[in-house]
Amino acid sequence: MKIDAGLMGSLHEVGDRAAAMEALGYDGLLAAELSHDPFFPLVLAADRTERIELATGIAVAFSRNPMILANIAWDLHEFSGGRFTLGLGSQIKPHIEKRFSMPWSKPAARMQDMIEAIHAIWDCWETGDKLEHRGEFYKHTLMTPMFSPGPNPHGKPKIALAAVGPMMTRVAGRVADGFVSHSFQTAGYLSEVMLPAIEEGLAENGRTRADIEISAPLFVVSGTTEEEVAAKKQGVKQQVAFYGSTPAYKGVLDHHGWGDAQPELNRMSKEGKWVEMADLIDDEMLSHFAVVAEPNDIAPILKERYGGIVDRVQFSVGADTEVWGPVVEAIRAI
Repeated sequence: MKIDAGLMGSLHEVGDRAAAMEALGYDGLLAAELSHDPFFPLVLAADRTERIELATGIAVAFSRNPMILANIAWDLHEFSGGRFTLGLGSQIKPHIEKRFSMPWSKPAARMQDMIEAIHAIWDCWETGDKLEHRGEFYKHTLMTPMFSPGPNPHGKPKIALAAVGPMMTRVAGRVADGFVSHSFQTAGYLSEVMLPAIEEGLAENGRTRADIEISAPLFVVSGTTEEEVAAKKQGVKQQVAFYGSTPAYKGVLDHHGWGDAQPELNRMSKEGKWVEMADLIDDEMLSHFAVVAEPNDIAPILKERYGGIVDRVQFSVGADTEVWGPVVEAIRAI
């Protein structure tokens, strides 16, 4: 099982962090689109590392168009020596319309069209053939020699798609190289709801499980002191409560019989009670959404919950190599 870490921090720090994570044994680094651009940190990481894989985890797809994404991914893949994966996610309607001022409609169909458009652009650059993509949402039919970077020495980048619901998950099965579950998930929801949807998508396009890599971002509550564990526990409860307040994620709570908590979390979020929301997440709920364990027990729990289900996991451990180096090695051995 591969293990990835988040590439967080200012641009002045990410190079050092990337080098440290590679030395610690991590397989991949993920830059998320939160309060900063997700692509700039990966340029710096690529320059400071040699082996570790690099990916956006995730970039908001619908705030951009296929040509922009195709260009950025092409250059990062070439600059990193073939180590880049374009991780995409849809975000939710209010953010796309109100934060990015971009159109929102039929997100699953739009995402499939976007990924197919990106591949059409890359194929044009690789082969020199005419660009001819005419989809429901995106049309790309012009590519002159001046604007084509030409073939990439490392081939086309991979595309991974993040999803929460079955419709978007089926899109990942149909057209993506990787599927990234949301961190607001449980092993039960992943295996009983998401994996069947992936299999349906794969079958619809004549693909098999070997054609897609499944990745699970995880909440982990662990540490070397009681104070550290308590702080992480509270922080994770707040994150779970935040995601649980979103109507689009209610299906995960419904799956476990906790759906009644969602309207209350949503009400509290509108009142700005972000800290108090964590009180609605009891220890039983937390144990499903997070791995709560001593450092040496993390790998056995991951093997029991996710072995044979996912190909890679995402979470960041501490910088103490004596404590966390063996943990990373144990997870990679699963």
